[in-house]
Amino acid sequence: MRFTKMHGIGNDYVYINGFQQHVRDPATLAPVISDRHTGVGGDGLILILPPDAGVDADARMRMFNNDGSEAQMCGNGIRCVAKFVVDHGISSARPLRIQTGRGVLSLDYSTSGGKVQQVTVDMGTPILDPRKVPVDSGKLTATDQAQTFRIDDRFIATFVSMGNPHAVIYHEKVEGLDLWRLGAELEHHPAFPQRMNIHFVQVVSPGEVTVQHWERGSGATQACGTGACAVAVAGVLTGRTQRTVLAHLPGGDLKLQWRESDDHVLMTGPAVEVFSGDWPD
Repeated sequence: MRFTKMHGIGNDYVYINGFQQHVRDPATLAPVISDRHTGVGGDGLILILPPDAGVDADARMRMFNNDGSEAQMCGNGIRCVAKFVVDHGISSARPLRIQTGRGVLSLDYSTSGGKVQQVTVDMGTPILDPRKVPVDSGKLTATDQAQTFRIDDRFIATFVSMGNPHAVIYHEKVEGLDLWRLGAELEHHPAFPQRMNIHFVQVVSPGEVTVQHWERGSGATQACGTGACAVAVAGVLTGRTQRTVLAHLPGGDLKLQWRESDDHVLMTGPAVEVFSGDWPD
């Protein structure tokens, strides 16, 4: 089975062209192929597939974390899907329309030397109803800020869904946090019925933040695109940042905008193809 390793600012996945190949059991394959010691290595597995019948899209994305669980969306992953679709001749539509667990998203891109370099994703409108994030707010303590609850005596979080659930926690300094301990603990808090992606944010200025990510099912990652979008929304909701913000993630930078005209969140960043190979079927 042919695969391609790609990443968006260090958030790396193994991609398989489902237009040409069939993966029988992606949930079982994901932990094996994404293992960093005995597999290809990555934060998970992404399938690039034909869209479902009747869906107006150029391709469909299915994303599996490296524990085998399927997620609705991946912001860095969908940028790489766009690069693969264009660079490998599946579609040259502009904008591209990619079907995801969150619906069909629109993507624009810039090229250099005939290859896609940067991709802008219209991530749609954030989901702000705690019940739909989902969060069991009865197990948390409300605050006077929108979407914001006290988890315990240590952390206050702002909750946003970008098709998957995110908790944004502001911290004076994110460097040096014990992310593996805190992330694993908070991901499985009883108030989060579908677990939770956790993001620790340090505000540099109203237009700039630094973020550390913990992704449910994958652990600490170099970047989380949907998480960065949630950070942009949370910054506006809590009055900490502007509607346009530059986010510094461990793997690189993302440009984010929560557009006032239609409430859509736009994310711009690079997509990189690393190598291709063959995996025993």
